[in-house]
Amino acid sequence: MHAIGIGEILWDLIGDSEYLGGAVLNFAVQLTRLGHRVSFVSAVGDDPRGHLALANARDLGLPTQFIRTRSDPATGIVTVTVDADGQPSYVIHRPAAYDFASLEEPDFAALASPLPDWIAFGTLFSMHPRARQLLRTAIQRFPQARRFYDINLRRDSYTPELVASLCELAQVVKLNDVEVGMVGQMFGTPQTTLESFCRSYAARFGWQAVCVTRGSAGCALLLAGEYLELPGYRVKVADTVGAGDAFAAALVHGIHAGWPAHQVADFANRLGALVASRPGGVPAWTADDLTELLPAP
Repeated sequence: MHAIGIGEILWDLIGDSEYLGGAVLNFAVQLTRLGHRVSFVSAVGDDPRGHLALANARDLGLPTQFIRTRSDPATGIVTVTVDADGQPSYVIHRPAAYDFASLEEPDFAALASPLPDWIAFGTLFSMHPRARQLLRTAIQRFPQARRFYDINLRRDSYTPELVASLCELAQVVKLNDVEVGMVGQMFGTPQTTLESFCRSYAARFGWQAVCVTRGSAGCALLLAGEYLELPGYRVKVADTVGAGDAFAAALVHGIHAGWPAHQVADFANRLGALVASRPGGVPAWTADDLTELLPAP
């Protein structure tokens, strides 16, 4: 497939280490590793972190043709604190260069060859009006592309109105079990079960699929009218940074391939767990690593 990922490129500052990250960037890298062409749209600053980000993106196999270099503001950073259970909390520093990503006519021409099958986006990037307009323009230019939205709510980086507008744009949606409650609260529709949430919101927004990640408990997936809940895999968590993004890439991979719901959910659970077992947002992995995982007890 050819997918366009529109989102943030930034550095996750975890303790004394810095890792290249950003939800859509992590997604793009993992989708590339799964054998697909990904055109990643973002921006970095004309600064040491920006230059290193471009070099690292290339090393990760991600083309940088559509990553702009801006004189101001600086390359994005996020301060990440990981608790004893490996769960991260984030302080997102804005404005950041990725807020000023852009595409010109020659870029749209390049993106059209071949035409994209998917456009992937998240919430954080769309907080900036300019970025939000860029996303809408891309969707208008490529109406045939299926639209994947990873809700990914971060503190002070969303509004109910923004989430509603992005849900309306989406056809396939991923969120975690905590975000289910947050979304239900935003829209005044508390749900008693994950299945009722998935079915009611898919009907409300016309989604083709919706998936809820549940950490070590696996995931819930509604795909083509079939709902299932599938347990996860047993791993020792290093940190969960990037695990949801890897899960998202595997989810889109499976849906695009036309796999049945059980196979899609199992593959996504595997890749998400594997990434959670290794530090950083885009740790290296092999196909053999995926097959060696053991189901959670």
